[in-house]
Amino acid sequence: MEETSPPHVSRQYLVVNEENSGSSNSVVKKSQTDKQEIKSVSMSEWVTVWILCFVNLINYMDRTTIAGVLPEIQEQFQIKNGSSGLLQTAFIVSYMIFAPLFGYLGDRYNRKIIMSVGVFIWCLTTLLGSYMETFGTFILFRMCVGIGEASYSTIAPTIISDLFVKDTRSKMLALFYFAIPVGSGLGYITSGKIAQATGKWYWGLRITPGLGILAILLILLFVRDPARGEKEGGSHISSTSWSIDIKELLKNPSFMLSTGGFTCVAFVTGALTLWAPKFLQLGIKLQKSETDLATDDVSFIFGVIAMLAGLLGVPLGSVLAQKLRVRYHQADPLICAVGILISVPLIFFALITANTNATLCYILIFFGQLALNLTWSIVADILLYVVIPTRRSTAEAFQILVAHALGDAGSPYIIGLMSEGLKPALTPLGPFDDFAALTEFRCLQYSLFLTIFFEVLGGFFFLLTAIFIEKDKAVVDLTMADKNEAESMLGDNEDNER
Repeated sequence: MEETSPPHVSRQYLVVNEENSGSSNSVVKKSQTDKQEIKSVSMSEWVTVWILCFVNLINYMDRTTIAGVLPEIQEQFQIKNGSSGLLQTAFIVSYMIFAPLFGYLGDRYNRKIIMSVGVFIWCLTTLLGSYMETFGTFILFRMCVGIGEASYSTIAPTIISDLFVKDTRSKMLALFYFAIPVGSGLGYITSGKIAQATGKWYWGLRITPGLGILAILLILLFVRDPARGEKEGGSHISSTSWSIDIKELLKNPSFMLSTGGFTCVAFVTGALTLWAPKFLQLGIKLQKSETDLATDDVSFIFGVIAMLAGLLGVPLGSVLAQKLRVRYHQADPLICAVGILISVPLIFFALITANTNATLCYILIFFGQLALNLTWSIVADILLYVVIPTRRSTAEAFQILVAHALGDAGSPYIIGLMSEGLKPALTPLGPFDDFAALTEFRCLQYSLFLTIFFEVLGGFFFLLTAIFIEKDKAVVDLTMADKNEAESMLGDNEDNER
């Protein structure tokens, strides 16, 4: 069904404006409504959400296991930073290429089956990859892992969007994306500690496949696949062709600009995910004073930091959005903009202090990541309320394609290449004996400064999103209400005739 050109403001927004012009009773009523909505969530819906969160958690665990044992992998395959960056890039490239395919399928076919097949491919290729003895075959299987993960990431958020509406959906999305930093942190911790315990780095990659098989069983047995737009009354909206879906998405400024902001977040996250542990290890080795922070524990500490930043940052972003959007319709993109811009000086000074004060560096990284994590659930929520239900899997896939193609697909490789290219130009500074280690540290440090630029650019994209967000949400509101309004008008006419 083609979207009609609606007025600038929907009925829902008019109602909100009327509430805002009144007393603070609207806020109290909203709080009471939120509590009633949470209580009305059925057991099957809670089970579905928790299973999707579990799969998302092990999904991101798998992504960061490589970073947790990167020095050991480099030693095993005798590769430098440039080739090491390809490990993450190869995975992301296949992930983003197959995302549009799964997005198309997810808008039209059984989502439980699609996710289960994808998770099985991911588990199988992760396990087989851990047995490879050459770098070429190892990186090939890492690419195949991205195929499986693309199926899940494009579809799972759309199931949540069809089960819940309004602030209840925001809360469930926050819970879902809460698993991303927690899973990422667990990936660092489990791979690093298991590698230390067994003396073999590849055992660190063999935990998530077993958990993935459990996830498949849970999806098939307990996850409910709702009708598209089930809770929004949008079941009357028919699917359009893929080309029309893409054209409509390209004409949606809030979707495109928030995707641009999310792409910048992905660039920063991808670079830090792979290179931060090694960068911190180099920094600790260069410190003049004695330190209790062992380089072997860096992956563990960084993993804990990532988990804590996620535990606080993701729900904090969601709560701020739910509280502020009652009075400020542009609150969502503005929170994202403020979060990413606050992260800029924190990450910058973390990079500066890595070789002088490890404790301060860890603290700065924690708050920098916490500020970045404010954006995760909010960006997902923006996508779901500015895109109609029958187009959401395609929108998820499109966002994944763009964010990874221009974000974390290239950032690990770019940072690795930059660090290699800077070596001839950089000379050691300071009274250090280990000049080779200092040179490697400086090269990585200067390369990681590139993330600061992308954070500023991301903040700019989110500020632009705030200009269009209200109108684009109103378009979806009116599209969803078309049938109900027509039926209401017909009923009124019949009453008048009587």
